[in-house]
Amino acid sequence: MDRRRFVAAAASLSAAAATPAALAATAQATLDVGSADRATWLGRVDRVFLPVLRALAQGRLRATMPVETVPGATGNAAVTHLEAVGRTLMGLAPWLALPPSADAEGTRRAAVIALVRDGLDQGTRPGGPDRLNFNEGTQPLVDAAFLAQAFLRAPSLWTALPEATRTRLVDAFRSTRVILPYFNNWLLFAATVEAFLKKAGDPTWDRMRVDYALRQHEQWYKGDGIYGDGPQFHFDYYNAFVIQPMLVDVLDACADDRPAWQAMREPVLTRARRFAAIQERFIAPDGSYPPVGRSLAYRCGAFQGLAQSALRRDLPKDVTPGQARAALSAVIARTLDAPGTFDANGWLTLGLCGHQPSVAETYISTGSLYLCSAAFLPLGLPASDPFWSEPARAWTAKRAFAGEPIPIDKAI
Repeated sequence: MDRRRFVAAAASLSAAAATPAALAATAQATLDVGSADRATWLGRVDRVFLPVLRALAQGRLRATMPVETVPGATGNAAVTHLEAVGRTLMGLAPWLALPPSADAEGTRRAAVIALVRDGLDQGTRPGGPDRLNFNEGTQPLVDAAFLAQAFLRAPSLWTALPEATRTRLVDAFRSTRVILPYFNNWLLFAATVEAFLKKAGDPTWDRMRVDYALRQHEQWYKGDGIYGDGPQFHFDYYNAFVIQPMLVDVLDACADDRPAWQAMREPVLTRARRFAAIQERFIAPDGSYPPVGRSLAYRCGAFQGLAQSALRRDLPKDVTPGQARAALSAVIARTLDAPGTFDANGWLTLGLCGHQPSVAETYISTGSLYLCSAAFLPLGLPASDPFWSEPARAWTAKRAFAGEPIPIDKAI
């Protein structure tokens, strides 16, 4: 990206002597910077996520995707393919839901939607080589929920599927009810599946599973924008991986059904906004962040809270869209561009910054890693949105450690 062009154009202006031609040049330079960032993000979509979608569309995901695990891994091979698919689509769904367009990006997006359509047909085909596991073991509930979340975020992705595929998917989502969720963030997986079934018009959707998850998480709220993962507080990124985004999406889908749920909505959004502010301040000047807690191998997916706030145009007041773009770009680059991030065939490897199997828990395998798609949620904003068109601005930690003024932080 030619940032020097933008800086030079901006410096040439003054409030007293800004000619129309100079203003137009500055505006174009700003758009060029945002367009370059978007192009970089889309290039990473191609590199990271298209191998999953292409292989599934060809009915060759099981045949081609490796299953890297650590010693003591528990049943990963049985669900890793649903993990890869559900987690990939969870983050890409808003981008795939943008209106059709005839430009290069629109053509690219239409091709990916076709892969999703063909892939989900393969993944639900009875007896097919890539039939996805929705109900054997416990882990399928997690990744059925991520797939359901994708459809909540992109209803057009759902309606574009053939009727036969939709019917098989509804049956698959219902089949997850045999899995008893753990008494922690897993309650939201059950709730997210039911929220999707509601939006899909399924009369069997279970209000109790939604209500239980919402009420328990209200009890588990610890303060200042942070929930416990169950009754206890865990210092990790599960507020971003699961809790805050699914609370927001479940309430978006279901709040109209019960006054008590509607009353929860504003507090949940206020907490999500505060959590996004905390996340933005966690990003170091070089795009790194504290490697604390479990599931670090989900890489930049740890910043789903900030990414979702950007997507919803609901950023904290001290975080501009251009600032959020710069911060997320730094995190994505830091965690996906390191040597060793991909194997020789282009699949993600276990690690946070490169290939680091030691950071992976026994429940993590190759498919799990595609939760990193969550950082890409703002691609669902059109290229004209301020997130892409505003000048890039250094994020809080970068300004702070350059000795520049920053706003004081405040709890809620």
